[in-house]
Amino acid sequence: MLLSRTSPLGTFVRRAQLEFTRLQFHDGISLWKALILFRNPSLRLWKRRHPGAGSHTFDSNLQTDSIDAGRKLGGPVYGDLVDDTSKDVQTSTDDMEKLLDYQVSRMQRLGCRVPRAVRAQLWTMAKPGTTIPNITYYMRFLEAWKAGDYSSSFDNLHRYFDYAMQMGEKGLYQYALLNLAILHADFGCVSEAITALQETIATARENHDLPCLNYSLSWFQQFWRTHPEESTDIRKKGLLGSEKEALSFLKAKAKESNMWTLLSTTLLNEAKLVLSKGDSVAHAFESVVKASHLNITKGTSETLARKGRYLEAVSQMEQVDPETLRDLKHQQYWTTSLGIIKVQRSLNRDNLDAAEHVFAQLQAAQAEVQELHVNVALIEIELQLRRRDFPKAMTLLEKLLQVLDQQEADIFQRLKVMILKARIYDQAGIPQKGFSVALRAASLAHKAQLLPVLWDAVGAICRILVSVNEFDAAVRLIESVLPQALECEDCGLAALLFSCLADGHVGTAGQAKAGSSQRKEKLIKASAALDRAFDEYSKIEDVRGQCEMVAKKATIMCLNGDTMLANDCAAKYLDIRKAATE
Repeated sequence: MLLSRTSPLGTFVRRAQLEFTRLQFHDGISLWKALILFRNPSLRLWKRRHPGAGSHTFDSNLQTDSIDAGRKLGGPVYGDLVDDTSKDVQTSTDDMEKLLDYQVSRMQRLGCRVPRAVRAQLWTMAKPGTTIPNITYYMRFLEAWKAGDYSSSFDNLHRYFDYAMQMGEKGLYQYALLNLAILHADFGCVSEAITALQETIATARENHDLPCLNYSLSWFQQFWRTHPEESTDIRKKGLLGSEKEALSFLKAKAKESNMWTLLSTTLLNEAKLVLSKGDSVAHAFESVVKASHLNITKGTSETLARKGRYLEAVSQMEQVDPETLRDLKHQQYWTTSLGIIKVQRSLNRDNLDAAEHVFAQLQAAQAEVQELHVNVALIEIELQLRRRDFPKAMTLLEKLLQVLDQQEADIFQRLKVMILKARIYDQAGIPQKGFSVALRAASLAHKAQLLPVLWDAVGAICRILVSVNEFDAAVRLIESVLPQALECEDCGLAALLFSCLADGHVGTAGQAKAGSSQRKEKLIKASAALDRAFDEYSKIEDVRGQCEMVAKKATIMCLNGDTMLANDCAAKYLDIRKAATE
């Protein structure tokens, strides 16, 4: 049968013959091995029809009576094909590109790096002499970015989009700028990020690329919140309008374009905005519930730490998949969160040297993890309070308030700082000076319906009432909020409230007549409250709190004339101190 040179089949045969002629020796052997592997499934059936065939039917040079000669000749050429144990699989460029596309989409969706075993397999498949898809450079860019290698990520990003532009994919230019803006922002180059982002938005509008435009605006809205000072000029130009207008616009565009990930992010940002402004919690909760249908995550380590279950919290943190922590930003966030838990435990155990050591490491990572900046600052203030350095603690608190004012911080963070300010005044011996701050914090917390913060503010107000001998009012106020405060499962908050309740009962007992039944009843209630406070302090391993409760109980025992129980309390006090120093 003759084939015409111009026919489709003839053209295919000519091209195949031409490519075969151009094959390098290594590629020719690989092609022959691939043909042998392709033929292997039918080899058994072929041998049934030809019983006299030898074991090495794929090469006549190996058809010899000497088994050793066949192995010596076939080993260097065919390797494990001689023993039918070959596991080599030839991968086409198309298959390789699909594998890399899948890995890139997984990295973008989960924010993780490629596992080491998978990455080694991919690089093994991309042997020398094979055509490497352009997407390889983009995956290397993501790998270097997640590993914190700025120069390599920058080079691979430029290389990928340079190749893409050469191949005529001009529609990717705005995505190159968007990736460049995110890269600059992640490594702290804020001005370069803003410039690249502005060009991204302009290019996306020019090319009518709505998905890129919507994502760019959403990312800029998030960037706006984390870098308010650097974004002032752009905000004045009215690029997005007000924050509420920007969120409304993004929600509408996300629904129109069926961009559900963007819609989820916008809803969560809307909930955060509502809480930060102290608006309706119901509205914020509605946004969170809507977003939860699309994407929701939940962390419990901080809750476990508040309950005093530090070992469980640390254990849960350490059970995180190591592959997830290969991302530099995730590792920094994880390390900082774990360090905060360890510092808090050391502070509660009154081990200030260990707390100072871990806190020094937290300060080094504070610049990279902006989300935990307030938590680290509060830990530093708490450390100074434990050292009884009230002027320095107040100075640090004022600096933190200035930062929160500049960043338009969340109202929850502002209230926590206000309550902490009242605590500093209380521990410094001038609690009345913090009355206006505590009262304002309680009012704002009630308006924003932040109940845990409200109970904490009420506790601060009650301590001030006790200091001005308004014992009965303090007791009634604490008893009215105590059941709801216990539902928060915050051991530190519960301990403070029970301690203040005990002080109120002791104060009312002091106002009663000596030896009266009312006085005995109040002292009994005070003793019970001290026991509950001691239990709560024990859960969070707060040594100073335990010692303070035991000392107060010993005082009550002395007032009741029970010297034996008072001595037991004194011995218990010494045991706690001794155990803390060991």
